Amino acid sequence: MSEGQNLPAKPGATGEVPQPLAEQAAEIVAVRRGMFGGNGTSGDTSGYGRLLRVIEFPGQSPRPYGGYFDEVENELFGALDEQNLAPERAIEKVVVHRGQLTFHVRREHLLAVAKTLRDDPALRFELCLGLSGTHFPDEAGHELHILVPLLSITHNRRVQLDVSCPDADPHMPSLTPVYPAADWHERETWDMFGIVFDGHPALTRILMPDDWPGHPQRKDYPLGGIPVEFKGAQIPAPDQRRSYR
Repeated sequence: MSEGQNLPAKPGATGEVPQPLAEQAAEIVAVRRGMFGGNGTSGDTSGYGRLLRVIEFPGQSPRPYGGYFDEVENELFGALDEQNLAPERAIEKVVVHRGQLTFHVRREHLLAVAKTLRDDPALRFELCLGLSGTHFPDEAGHELHILVPLLSITHNRRVQLDVSCPDADPHMPSLTPVYPAADWHERETWDMFGIVFDGHPALTRILMPDDWPGHPQRKDYPLGGIPVEFKGAQIPAPDQRRSYR
């Protein structure tokens, strides 16, 4: 990245801090009732049936973020510009939440962003600390997510990448060409959530048997269980007696 490119204004120069991405409000994806989010009138037996919980995702954070976060964003956006990739095309939003910096990356540009974070001398995020999946069935068009924490050993900095895809098209590019250690983490995410990592060298199940139906950590996966018989009564399996989200 060239010196001075996309850097925040110096204090007192213009009085304004550049905001590379448009500000976004928090996204409300669901409103849950009760302690366990049960459906119907008898799904929640906790006694907190009148409790309301709003499930929302933070929007684009305003600058300045504080600490090294602004510098990391400046360097990443400048390096993407030098590759003729407009940052707003590759990055959906930048969120600073609970002391963590997260880049929400569009899946088609994941490899370009990851390679830039790894190779740019001012960034040098050499280590991928893992890869995990999440399932948000109420977030239409973005039901499946992966979260990728990265560490720069050179600069002692941390960032996260959040990438989403729709349930109807659960495909993402594999990070193994950039971070080979993501191999088994992607296999586990495929096994548990059904996210297909295109370009993975051997995308097979790692925890469940090869012929196991479904992906057990998805929110729509049945609870399962077997009926239990007591003297004078029979208790049905959990997925037949109670409705949970």
